[in-house]
Amino acid sequence: MSDYQSNLVDPFGRAISYLRVSVTDRCDFRCTYCMAEDMTFLPRKDLLTLEEIDRLASAFVTRGVRKLRLTGGEPLVRRNVMSLIESLSRHLGSGLDELTLTTNGSQLYRFADQLAEHGVERINVSLDTLDPAKFRVLTRWGDFHQVMRGIDRAVRAGLKIKINAVALRDVNEDEFEDLLRWAHGRGFDLTLIETMPLGEIGTDRTDQYLPLSLVRTRLAQHFTLDDLPDRTGGPARYVRVRETGGRLGFITPMTHNFCESCNRVRVTCTGTLYMCLGQEDAADLRAPMRASSNDDLLHAAIEEAIARKPKGHDFVIDRDTTPSVPRFMSATGG
Repeated sequence: MSDYQSNLVDPFGRAISYLRVSVTDRCDFRCTYCMAEDMTFLPRKDLLTLEEIDRLASAFVTRGVRKLRLTGGEPLVRRNVMSLIESLSRHLGSGLDELTLTTNGSQLYRFADQLAEHGVERINVSLDTLDPAKFRVLTRWGDFHQVMRGIDRAVRAGLKIKINAVALRDVNEDEFEDLLRWAHGRGFDLTLIETMPLGEIGTDRTDQYLPLSLVRTRLAQHFTLDDLPDRTGGPARYVRVRETGGRLGFITPMTHNFCESCNRVRVTCTGTLYMCLGQEDAADLRAPMRASSNDDLLHAAIEEAIARKPKGHDFVIDRDTTPSVPRFMSATGG
């Protein structure tokens, strides 16, 4: 039997210290680059219970995961999700360094105070535009002013905020200077993200794709961008914007394969473990977890899966290529 206190290391010597867990595939937005408008969501019976998510995440913490991020869909629309966050917070200071989440901000005005109370110190908020009308078009269902209200509440609760914005050609490419000044003016980091070929969304992604190399060149005409050595094990490459003093990140899965230092894996809301966002290979953790009241089978399944973690992904966007990965981002988890 394996030592279930040993850390998880993949075939390329990368220690797995970061777990992203989707608590739901449901969302109260239908962002045009992420979902089709008429999404069919999973039957609730297929989802892991909150207790199962806790058990699964806790197993990873015992194996060396130091950072746990809850995602969706929109994690804050999952019923009773605060009870899960409260329970997981018991690991903070006892193996877990950080418990955080990525949100569209729609429910922050309801939950920001509770998040802070349960040990969440930092959150990522997805926000692609500061134009309320454009925000409604992009999200289809979203209310910009409700998101701003939630961000304000999160600030008052003491949460640190990073803004994530997907770069979309002919949609928000003229806004990045304003978005940067707004975010840094409020003390928020900003990270720009290239659109990724995940799921059939009903439109041609080549019409949306905007390389961040071009965005950076344009921003450099207005700002002094000093490269930073900051590495989180994640995909972002960071610069310090001299004029604002703030930090700006670039996530470039299309123009730069960022996999060499990948320290993360993802678990879906149905208990499927994806070792790489851009590959289809996966492992079912729900079945071994439900097959036994102890975690031996679960740990064995996790070990076997990590032993198959690939070196990197192979994202492609062009008009003649179907999505590199057919599943939606909301199914994999943020």
